[in-house]
Formats: sequence, C-alpha cells, structure tokens
Amino acid sequence: MSYQTEEEQVERIKELWRRHGVPLLTGAVLALAGVFGWNAWTDYKQTQAANASALYQTMLEAVLSNETVESRTQAAELAEQLRSDYPGTQYAQFAALMQAKLAVEAEDFAGAEKLLNEVANSADAALGEVARQRLARVLAQQERAEEALELFTTEVTGQLLAGREEIRGDLLLGLGREEEAREAYRSALEAIEDPRARPQLQLKLDDLAEEA
Repeated sequence: MSYQTEEEQVERIKELWRRHGVPLLTGAVLALAGVFGWNAWTDYKQTQAANASALYQTMLEAVLSNETVESRTQAAELAEQLRSDYPGTQYAQFAALMQAKLAVEAEDFAGAEKLLNEVANSADAALGEVARQRLARVLAQQERAEEALELFTTEVTGQLLAGREEIRGDLLLGLGREEEAREAYRSALEAIEDPRARPQLQLKLDDLAEEA
C-alpha cells in the first residue's frame, strides 16, 4: 500500500480546489443570496400589506366619519392612492369597491362600472362575485339589464347565491319576465338559512303572487 507524502496531499487539495472550489463557492453564494433574497422579498410584501392596511383604514374612517362632500372626496382620493401605490394587494380591490360605491352615490355609473370590472375577475372568488353583483346593479341603472344577467355564469352558494338570485329577480322583473323573476326570488329564499332575515325577499315574491 502506498501513502501520499504531506506535500502530495497539499498538492492534491490545491488541485481539487482549482477544479471544484470556484463552482462550490459560487453555489454557496447563490444559495445564500436566495435565502437572503427570499427573506427580503417576504419583508417587503409584509411591509406593503401593512402600509396598504393602514391606508385602507384611513380611507374607511374618512367615509364613516361624516357624510360631507369633503369626506367623500378625501375617501375617493385615498382609494385612488391605494390602488395606485399597492396594486398587488387585496386592499386595492377593496378600495376599488369603495370607490365604485362613491361613484354610484355621485351618479357616475360609467366610473363605477369601470372600477367594478377591475374586481369582477378577482382571484378571490367571493370578492369577484360581490363585484359582479354590484356591477349588475350599475348596468341596470344604465338600462342594460340583459347585459347584467350575462354576468352570472359561475357557481356560488349560501349568502352569495341569495344575493345573486335577488338581483336576477330584480333584473328579470324590470324586463317584464315575471315568471322567471318569481323563480329567482324563490331560489334566493331557499339559499338563506333563515328567510325571516331577508323579509324584503318574501315581499317581492308576495307582490308577484298577487299579480299572477
């Protein structure tokens, strides 16, 4: 059995380092960069979310504090800032819904329609459905009930279904399609655990029954 001398071992280590040392070092650096990069990205996202949340809270306070034109204007400006500065957060979509509500109150239905369309295809299915239901109301205000009915193609359940079916009933009734409206109101009532929680639905159904 042959043994390497100390000098030979040193040379062997040097040779291995020349062949593999730089790639190994580069890999280690890249791995560390990945870890630090991910941590930095996570911190950034958390900071963005916190800032967006604070701005959203300020916007809500402006809306709820009083009913003046100034407070409504401030809320609309804050909503626009939130959507502009934090477009990747869910708060931006919440802000769009609030901004659309303010637009409807100002009878700016075209502006509300544009805002609600932004949220209608949200990755959050529930949020998207809420936006579509509000959009249907806005389209109805513009005498576009048929177009509004075409918004409801996805499946929903529970309270969202009840809200959708009530809106469908209103749209169908406005188009003179009373039998379809009656069925929509019935579906809305069936989707509610306690129909007494939505007395207006029963009244709408009763009104149609009286006219039948």
